[in-house]
Amino acid sequence: MVEKVLLTVKGEAQLRERLKHLKKVERPRNIQEIEVARAHGDLSENAEYHAAKEKQGMLDAQIRDVEAKLGTAQIIDPSKFSGNRVLFGSRVLLNDLDTDEEITYQIVGVDEADPKEGRISYTSPLGRALTGKLVDDFVDVKTPGGMREFEILDVQFK
Repeated sequence: MVEKVLLTVKGEAQLRERLKHLKKVERPRNIQEIEVARAHGDLSENAEYHAAKEKQGMLDAQIRDVEAKLGTAQIIDPSKFSGNRVLFGSRVLLNDLDTDEEITYQIVGVDEADPKEGRISYTSPLGRALTGKLVDDFVDVKTPGGMREFEILDVQFK
């Protein structure tokens, strides 16, 4: 059974842009690198050629990976949801009870996650702990720095 890749609408668009970049920019550039290296002569001792061919293999693997993800993607539009329960795609305003700091995260797919940008994966410890919880719930999460406690202040769907 093929496992679905969960993506927000924005995440799907980013993956499609990545695929386009790989096919239209990276692959042609690599083909040119191979041609230049091939022109240098003896391929058996041509490190530049071997490096370009290795890069070609990596690019092809990346393209197959992105195509597979898009082929099995389940696109979720968070703007179609409402309520006060944390779901995939929702933005969650939290109060870190250890620091009394307010933090906002969006629960997204693995490929979209970027904690520095406020996007955490639904598979991360915090993402798993938050999913399904309600506004005013308290959540204990084991992090690399130890146990942390958060209060869910608000849930938004945009």
